[in-house]
Amino acid sequence: MEAALLSGFIKTILPKLFSLVQEKYKLHKVLKGDIKFLEKELRMIAVTIDDQILLGREDHGALLSLSMEELRELAHQIEDCIDRFLYHVTREQQASLFRRTITSPKTLRSRQRLAAEVQLLRKIPEEAHQREKRYRVFAGLSSSRQAESSYCSSGSDPHTPKADLVGIDGPRDELVQHVDQLTVDVREHLDKKRYFIVIDDMQTDQWSSIEAAFPEDNVVSSRVMVTTTIQSVANACSSSNGYVHRTKRLGDKDSEQLFVRKACPKKYLGYMQPESKEVLKKCDGQPLALVSMGQFLRKKGWPTGPNCEDVCRNLSHHLEQDETLERMRRVLLHSFSSLPGHGPKACLLYFGMFPCDHPIRRKRLMRRWLAEGFVETQPSSTENFNTLIDRNIIEPIGMCNNDQVKTCKTYGMMREFILLMSTSQDFITLFAGNKVEHKYVRRLSLHHNIATSGSCSSLDINLSLVRSLIVFGEAGKAILSFQKYQLLRVLDLEQCTDLEDEHLKDICNLLLLKYLSFGETVASIPKDIEKLKLLETLDLRRTKVKILPIEVLLLPCLLHLFGEFQLSDKVKITSEVQKFFLTEQSSLETLAGFVTDGCQGFPKIISHMKNLRKLKIWIERSEKNTNFTDLVNAIQKFIHDDKEESNDPRSLSLHFDACTENILSSLKAPSYLRSLKLKGKLLELPQFVISMRGLRELCLSSTKLTAGLLAALSVLKDLQHLKLIADELEDFIIEDKAFPGLLHLCFVLEGATLPTIEEGALPYLISLKLICKDLDGLAGMKINHLKCLKEVILDHRVTSETRETWEKAAKEHPNRPKLLLFNPVDESESVPGDSSLASTTAEREAMETFPTPDGALQEDNIQILVKQISSAAPEKLNNSEPISKDELNSSFNNMGFSEGKLGLTELSIVQNGKVSSYTH
Repeated sequence: MEAALLSGFIKTILPKLFSLVQEKYKLHKVLKGDIKFLEKELRMIAVTIDDQILLGREDHGALLSLSMEELRELAHQIEDCIDRFLYHVTREQQASLFRRTITSPKTLRSRQRLAAEVQLLRKIPEEAHQREKRYRVFAGLSSSRQAESSYCSSGSDPHTPKADLVGIDGPRDELVQHVDQLTVDVREHLDKKRYFIVIDDMQTDQWSSIEAAFPEDNVVSSRVMVTTTIQSVANACSSSNGYVHRTKRLGDKDSEQLFVRKACPKKYLGYMQPESKEVLKKCDGQPLALVSMGQFLRKKGWPTGPNCEDVCRNLSHHLEQDETLERMRRVLLHSFSSLPGHGPKACLLYFGMFPCDHPIRRKRLMRRWLAEGFVETQPSSTENFNTLIDRNIIEPIGMCNNDQVKTCKTYGMMREFILLMSTSQDFITLFAGNKVEHKYVRRLSLHHNIATSGSCSSLDINLSLVRSLIVFGEAGKAILSFQKYQLLRVLDLEQCTDLEDEHLKDICNLLLLKYLSFGETVASIPKDIEKLKLLETLDLRRTKVKILPIEVLLLPCLLHLFGEFQLSDKVKITSEVQKFFLTEQSSLETLAGFVTDGCQGFPKIISHMKNLRKLKIWIERSEKNTNFTDLVNAIQKFIHDDKEESNDPRSLSLHFDACTENILSSLKAPSYLRSLKLKGKLLELPQFVISMRGLRELCLSSTKLTAGLLAALSVLKDLQHLKLIADELEDFIIEDKAFPGLLHLCFVLEGATLPTIEEGALPYLISLKLICKDLDGLAGMKINHLKCLKEVILDHRVTSETRETWEKAAKEHPNRPKLLLFNPVDESESVPGDSSLASTTAEREAMETFPTPDGALQEDNIQILVKQISSAAPEKLNNSEPISKDELNSSFNNMGFSEGKLGLTELSIVQNGKVSSYTH
């Protein structure tokens, strides 16, 4: 695991090392040779580590002459050397011609310093190799012989090309034939029988390979149930009429009961119970965590041993060292080590930068991954995030209008494991308890007023190597002394409470910054921000910045700009500015957003932003200007649908007042958008929306939504996600074949009027959200017609009678959709103007209702059944022997199920690759 992280890190710095030999840096030939030597050495180290991982070896150091710690330190020193040189080169490039002439000796010194550092770095692997050769004599060559023996005994080389393999076609075909035959045998065995088969803990999508073994079930209603921790595997295994059930965590009451039962000996039943609040928070309703922590507390001698708070305070240490927590440690380690490659592992460890239970915005997180270099492209960042969600390693909290994850967090014990891994590998450093364990810090996170100016000033840490800094609460003078930082790439000060405008001057000298965000203590941005030529993301949404300097828009690498600002009336569009935009040098993809009254400034500039994909505009009418021609032209150009019919993810959000709605009527077809949000007075649906191509997401917010507007919406064939926000909704009938492609429909209403749904309407609707606290019963809405419905979400403030009415309707629906209650998400991660639907997972899960027929066997009970049978007859399961009828009936009876209630003729349990069957 440690080796995989190191190998991935080495691979991320190889391109940077290779870039130094480019001609633009004008390095001496000898220095280039040393750099190429280091590049080859690192590449060989990474390949060797990967080979040993494939072969299952742990003694990588024996083959590489360097320990994992030495290799990690070497890689870090190389990265530091590269970044220091790039920092000085960038500073030299920004200097004026006069200053470059004056400081040319410094330029020479930076290259000399680089040459000296590279020479020292080159000696590290050379000296280690000589040291290994010197001491090999005393070891009698035993290590090399053992390595050779281990390598030879491991079988064929996994890197052997398929074309070089000979003599395997016959044996391979024979094995394959014995397996497509096994499928036939199982199929014949199950034919015309009613069966219930449990396949436990499927970790990869194997269903497509084994599905053919089960006969088509048209008469006897057989069932196959698969348990898995991976959502995509569950989806793949679910048939067209299948059911995916998410096992819920224990509630507070059940969690406390399980923990106390394991922690307290029976002789202390009458004694006061342990103060379990902190432990329950750490365990987060996970049964394995509760059992493990209870057993640990009992072993420590409760009630005379350490209390729960003391245990939780040192939980990372206990998780690493104590044998009682070994099982839980193995489960967490498996979740981590099974992640594919370095990228997802590094992305997961980065969650340790955020406080416990802190909701984290998905897009904010992914932009920071990009700035850190964990991933190279936006699609890769999205893929890694989805992998972590799919494997249930992190959990979603809030959802966007299009049902994408908006905010997320890590849960209980997984967070403790992340902290253990990330700090032990020097991946991050947490400032906790006024103590920092490492002198050299690469990623620093300060949480909630732990760092004070008095304690920070005496810290013996080197801030010059910090790559990422995030502050929650007060930072202190020492931490906010930005002259100490040189190599910073990510600076997140959104929730820093003691940042002042005077600090921004030094921040503008952090030339390697790629991600920068400020909070409410910042009111203005200096023009010196033009120095940040590598900046990719600037987030000002939480600030008080109202006027944006034009220099921000001239940053060549800027991709994402967030806030609510306008350009100064006094800004001059100089020839330099005109050249920048006319030659299409702007890289800006997201501008969300700017305030305009139609005057010159943003409307004229955005027409030349060829890469723009997301645009947000607040339109205000002013007395000095009533002409919005430039603004209409700019929006028209942004939404224009060219002849090539591109499918880029273009998104537009317009906020307007009652005096500017005629701007919408001025926009014409042909137009294209993926997502559109309109907030203002809407009496009818604009014509450009009706004729728009490719519109998948639409959000309309108005005081009143008319029947005519709703009728116009119902014919949009590409629309998949619709959110309607209004004080009043006119009576409306959703007719047959209306909304032919809609998947998610959300109403956020003050009044309790809902539309009537005719049979045949909304044929593919999956999710129905009704956010209205005054909702009275079903309000005339019938959901039986919605054949694909999977969930209904209600306002958490509805009456218990209304909730019970919807529970009954869901239970009577053929799909038995989930009933969820919506509660607004924690505002600590929300941003101004955010109108997405978001709710806390804790609230959602605690109030989920899964309507099921009486007597149905639930997945929770199946898990208990598997465990009970395993404990009742483990030797039979291990030897694939059939379990007796009495043993099986005993397990069923312990659960409260009778044999006749199940109505099965055969039960097969597949566990650890072996099958145990019961037939009667």
